[in-house]
Amino acid sequence: MARAENKNTAGPTARMVAKVARRLRERRGWSQERTGHEMGFSGAAISAMETLAQPASDAMLVKLEEVLGEGLGIFEDARPFMRMEKYPPQFQNYSLLEQQAVVLRLYATLVVHGLFQTEAYARALIGGGYPPLPDERVQELVEARLARRALLDRKPTALIEVVLEESVLRRTIGGPEVMHGQLLHLAECARRRNVTLQVLPLEGGASGEYAGGHGGMNLVETLEHDHLVYLEAQEESMLISDPAKVSTYAQRYAKIRAQALGPRESLDLIERLAGEQKT
Repeated sequence: MARAENKNTAGPTARMVAKVARRLRERRGWSQERTGHEMGFSGAAISAMETLAQPASDAMLVKLEEVLGEGLGIFEDARPFMRMEKYPPQFQNYSLLEQQAVVLRLYATLVVHGLFQTEAYARALIGGGYPPLPDERVQELVEARLARRALLDRKPTALIEVVLEESVLRRTIGGPEVMHGQLLHLAECARRRNVTLQVLPLEGGASGEYAGGHGGMNLVETLEHDHLVYLEAQEESMLISDPAKVSTYAQRYAKIRAQALGPRESLDLIERLAGEQKT
């Protein structure tokens, strides 16, 4: 059923990749089985890609470029757009902005921000959602989410600030082992030179102030130094470009960050909680 649905819902990039791959394959006189063998995939996987029953994964696009690309860069150029098409509709407008951003300022209130999720954590989160998704769709969304992490190593470097609610660290997703691995990954990310990670503690300061009550947010500075805000809740989203509104969100984020623990204290807390999950 999922494969039949894919044929009807496949995006324009998936359709272009399927058509070009088939033409290049046939021009060489290769069968689907021969092409799959050259790429390290099965002939059935090549058939599924060409018929849109299962659009090309990121790994398949890499191999298509190597084996059939002829130095044109078609399949390499398709990778970010194919990745975007696999995201939920409400995320697609934001996904390319995120990957091209020069600065990201993030505030996550419920779960670990997608940029910093491990595979096991993402799978537990996506697979445990409602309504339940077919296994193929879960796998597709997990792969798409993990692909976002390329931003962490991108050149030129993106500067990323993230504030996580302490409750995010204490909410066990996928069981203690999965959460232990997730916390260790967060600690590793926090040590990156281009990442500043802070935790907003459950127990506020002496004043009892809490600026995070309006929910999470993503503040983006683009290559052109435009400033945008992305909000998402209950599978609905909003991309805000109005300068006055963006300014208000930026000031609110600054207040949230000021109420959070410092980077060193935050890392200590994450490492301590990771130890507790291990035991």
